[in-house]
Amino acid sequence: MAILKALILGIVGCVCFCSSVLAARELSDDLSMVARHESWMVQYGRVYKDDAEKFADLTNKEFKARKANKGYKPSMERMPTRFRYENVSFDALPATVDWRTKGAITPIKDQGQCGCCWAFSAVAATEGVVKLKTGKLISLSEQELVDCDVHGEDQGCEDDKCKSGTNGAATIKSYEDVPANNEGALMQAVASQPVSVAVDGGDMTFQFYKGGVMTGSCGTDLDHGIAAIGYGKTSDGTKYWLLKNSWGTTWGENGYLRMEKDIPDKKGMCGLAMEPSYPTA
Repeated sequence: MAILKALILGIVGCVCFCSSVLAARELSDDLSMVARHESWMVQYGRVYKDDAEKFADLTNKEFKARKANKGYKPSMERMPTRFRYENVSFDALPATVDWRTKGAITPIKDQGQCGCCWAFSAVAATEGVVKLKTGKLISLSEQELVDCDVHGEDQGCEDDKCKSGTNGAATIKSYEDVPANNEGALMQAVASQPVSVAVDGGDMTFQFYKGGVMTGSCGTDLDHGIAAIGYGKTSDGTKYWLLKNSWGTTWGENGYLRMEKDIPDKKGMCGLAMEPSYPTA
């Protein structure tokens, strides 16, 4: 009996050890990729920073499961909508836009473990248009949207139901899509109001982003919703989009991200220009 017990404990210990080795190897591979990526940035003069601390306890596979690939469902077919900014002259557009300086952006929020980035993206754009319409910046509730989404497998995160009898803090009339794969049209929209956008946020470029203008390689499998709240140009002439994320203030530039603008790929960096839209009030 003692021999059998020792054998069982030995097998369990071996399994646990092997699991630990595999997990450590995955994490080591991720950190090695960060080092290779930083070397590549130095070689080609890239400027943005990586941070191996914010999600250092997650392999990229775990990161995707927790922070991306859930909570955002790309549109299968976009219905044609009006684009009210199509006649805005590019000559009339400001060189830089930052809706934070105009009091139209609430502080950075954190979606936590819930895959509800879509709600944070939509709310950020709505908070902006409500400010422009009423002159009041109101921090709206993402939870209200999450509770109202009862379709699909936990797409709303917890599959709660809408709360009846509540008084809404703000209302919108509708929404309009920005013409797809057109950074010029997106610029027209962002110059006029904050815009909800989707990106491929599941790779290590996003996972370990710390600061600067993101200029590395990135996919276009849309899996994360954020908000475009401005654009600008660095001192060395690099054009960028200013984006608000929902992963707290310890990620990126105090919760914000700058991503390269006007790249050769019409889809935009990380698919940024593929499915932008904005609320109307």
